[in-house]
Amino acid sequence: MTAPERLTVTGPADILGFIPHSLGYWPSDSLVAMTMHGRQLGATLRLDLPAPDGAAAPEHYLQAVRGYLDADTSADGTLLAVFTSDTHLAAGTYGGLLAGLAPVLDQAGMPVRDAWYVGGDYWRGAFCLDAECCPCPGRAVQEIRDSALNAEMVYRGSSVGPAPERQDTAARPLPAMHRAAAMEAEEEWERELSPRSRSLAQFRVVLDVWEDLLARPAGLPWVPDVDRDGFLCASLLVPHWRDAVLVMSAAGRKAAEAGVEGFYLFDDALQLEAISPLLVPGNGAGAHGGAGGPSSTAGVRRGPERLYSAHSTEPVAVDGEVPNYGAVLMGMAPAVPDWGGMDVLDCILAELAALAGQAAAAALTGRGWISWCRGRGSYAARHLSDALSAEPGYRLAELILELVGRGSICGWAARKESAWQKFGPGAAA
Repeated sequence: MTAPERLTVTGPADILGFIPHSLGYWPSDSLVAMTMHGRQLGATLRLDLPAPDGAAAPEHYLQAVRGYLDADTSADGTLLAVFTSDTHLAAGTYGGLLAGLAPVLDQAGMPVRDAWYVGGDYWRGAFCLDAECCPCPGRAVQEIRDSALNAEMVYRGSSVGPAPERQDTAARPLPAMHRAAAMEAEEEWERELSPRSRSLAQFRVVLDVWEDLLARPAGLPWVPDVDRDGFLCASLLVPHWRDAVLVMSAAGRKAAEAGVEGFYLFDDALQLEAISPLLVPGNGAGAHGGAGGPSSTAGVRRGPERLYSAHSTEPVAVDGEVPNYGAVLMGMAPAVPDWGGMDVLDCILAELAALAGQAAAAALTGRGWISWCRGRGSYAARHLSDALSAEPGYRLAELILELVGRGSICGWAARKESAWQKFGPGAAA
């Protein structure tokens, strides 16, 4: 959801009510830091709390918080919230953390303007000594849930879901018959596509199908189709096709095609005809081009117009060159990715992951990468862990999960001008 109008913050309960909407879930055992631009709320950062020993937080933890917040170069202040299970013990347990952060953030030009402890039942100001304002054990958490800003966010369509570790990664339950049929179609398409994995013509046809789907309007309902879904899943089983789909969603068709040229993946002598499901105008559903089997390129819908035109897929050149795969996958290029295309891809991958076929690991890994690009490490870790459960040792999932575990931030997420925004800039003030 993008906030079309600025929301008004009238007090701490509104600020604390905004945090779950910004993250997508109510945090626990977390430090949440929000940057400030004057009186406007800026970026939101969530980190697991350090070990609760009551001592000052480790220096590397303090510097990590500063390093993440430094990405918001125009910030001039910070708000902090410690989400813990018990506000009675929070000050003694995490007082050292807040005391350590204050000088670090002050030195960075982002002084701490206020801080709070938020427990399961009560919340209180971390620096407040006024018993009338912050009575022991604190104010009821229900005040946050009943705040005017929270009500306004809900009215505008925002929702707060379960924490990532408690979420079901499947988009929605699917009929068993559809899942079984789609898995059978995936296996059939895999048999047909496997000998064509080094065909340049087939590579381009795979991109044709995905390009049309990535250009779908974001709100258009996904209509399950056995043949099309089986083809999409089978295409994700080929690593360089999978990577090309991810790159195309962020940087466009030219980047997806140009990025594989130096890998010498294609066999010019391969004469097998490229195949694809037939795309039907209007809903993107698939249909067999022949009698019950994969169709040749004669059945592929082609022409000067794509089925949808909601998003541009033209790559943004860096120093006059189309970005390579490594630069795109690390979020270093283009300068600003096609977030609309990536959002659509995330929805498609969620549907394919729900089929629980051979491509589930690839689909979940793609979702993990998109979450990492958005700066949502908790969601990324959940998707990637589920990918490794679906297929232990899945290499791309292992590599991205290693980045997440090290606290590495995607290049786009580290730059304010390119970062994904759940809400519009300056949504609350």
